[in-house]
Amino acid sequence: MGAGAGGAPPGPTGRNDESRSGRDYHSRVRHSARARTSRPWHRRADGGDGGPDDVRHSAPARTSRPWCRWGPVVALLLLVAPAAAGAQTEFHYQYGKFVNPFSGQHAFASVLTVQQASRWSLGDSFYFIDFTDDGGADGFNEKSYYGEWYPTLSLGRVSKRTIGAGPIRDVAIVSGFNFGSDANIFRYVPGGRLSWNVPGFFFLNTDFGAAIDKGRGIAGGGAPRTDTSFVFDVNWGAGFDVGSHSFLFTGHTKFMGATTNELGHAVKASLLAQPQFGWDLGKALTGHANQLFLGVEYQYWWNKLGVDDGDNVAQLWVMWRM
Repeated sequence: MGAGAGGAPPGPTGRNDESRSGRDYHSRVRHSARARTSRPWHRRADGGDGGPDDVRHSAPARTSRPWCRWGPVVALLLLVAPAAAGAQTEFHYQYGKFVNPFSGQHAFASVLTVQQASRWSLGDSFYFIDFTDDGGADGFNEKSYYGEWYPTLSLGRVSKRTIGAGPIRDVAIVSGFNFGSDANIFRYVPGGRLSWNVPGFFFLNTDFGAAIDKGRGIAGGGAPRTDTSFVFDVNWGAGFDVGSHSFLFTGHTKFMGATTNELGHAVKASLLAQPQFGWDLGKALTGHANQLFLGVEYQYWWNKLGVDDGDNVAQLWVMWRM
């Protein structure tokens, strides 16, 4: 891999592997976002049969304004973005055709993502916010936002010594916060991370934790609250050169365990994979590397949002890195 192989520019310490490790939840990030900005309680388009499925996907009208509740959080993260020392801020645009798992309908949607990875003295921080609109009228992915923030505490930096052995580069404590406007959700995601030292990768991490639903649920006009579930995520970033051209390969694969919601209905286990493959367009056109990428994001989602439907779609992906 060449020095300019589609990777991130050096972080605060000049080390690509450390600075990029802040993007560990990069996938968990946008990935759940595109669907979690939906209304999972929305009544089925076919009218249903009055069975448990219909009860689960229907609820009283929303009684709160999620923008009022989470708007300040979104504003704070966006304001902090340009000010964070040594931060790497990116803007992503995706366009593809996604399924509404509760109605079975497919629609093209645009997703604009703001995400940032940064370092602090004892760990890393990563957040993203998705703004999604499919132009439809079914209450799914329409002018909504969803975000996640994952600050970490590196045991190696805290102890000022190497933690781990063999290929394990570091061990970290991860805290997470998930919030969304349309489904009016809020989750804590505490857990841990193993960072791996693998040649050719900017970062390779395995993250595990618990998704603890602290939303208001149906009573608050949101999606039904769920019991705590297990989350396991593998996320990576790598780059390589082919001749004079540079490419980026990044993404994640996340497994979310089965659980039940506040109505007593099962929410199935799900698997989401979102690899991204990009060509360093900026380098090819202007000679400025690691700034503008053009490529494809592939999304495979089995049991999307815990129901019997999912995505299997390739989408346009454009990324501008500040």
